[in-house]
Amino acid sequence: MSLNAICEESERLAAKLNEILNLTLFDNSKRIRVSGVACSMSLEHWSAVRVLFGSGLLPSGLVVHRAQFEALMRSVWLLYAASEDSISKLSSDLNLESEQATKNLPQVAEILQDLATKAPPPAYDALLRFKTNSWKALNSYAHAGIHPLRRHEEGYPLHLLKDALRNANGLAVLSCMQAVVLAGRQPLQRRLLDIAAQHPNCMPPPL
Repeated sequence: MSLNAICEESERLAAKLNEILNLTLFDNSKRIRVSGVACSMSLEHWSAVRVLFGSGLLPSGLVVHRAQFEALMRSVWLLYAASEDSISKLSSDLNLESEQATKNLPQVAEILQDLATKAPPPAYDALLRFKTNSWKALNSYAHAGIHPLRRHEEGYPLHLLKDALRNANGLAVLSCMQAVVLAGRQPLQRRLLDIAAQHPNCMPPPL
């Protein structure tokens, strides 16, 4: 399947998923609201990844793909594992003082440690699998390391681009699963999985 065909299939997947996501949050608590913002940001990053890949802006798309993962991981952590102090710091008004207060918040490794015991196992397993398989290369793209420098000069293997877009779609389905949890509509998760199953060519391979 060509990259263009996967891009087109990804847009059809996005249209179906977006039909479900016109939801309101379960309540107005700080934890739900700030987790919801992070989840929404992850889905916005997914839209940007699709646009960038479709425009041939591949290094930029991979940088945003990294941000897509981080926003989703942060959303799950905020819902299930973050302390009340962390929630307060991330939901406070933005100023120099609040910016300074967030500098010591947990980063990726510590977040995953928290999620190992506090998040639903399927969510944790999916995030850990992505981090294990993709994190080092995506960090390289974010920091202009060897991966993007060599690929930008020599060209991108087609399988890399296809796999990256499929992975972005897989993360998006996880973000949609998180969104329906935040809305208190967990039964919709089955419908989301059914939609993903209807588009196997643009999704990561099953385990």
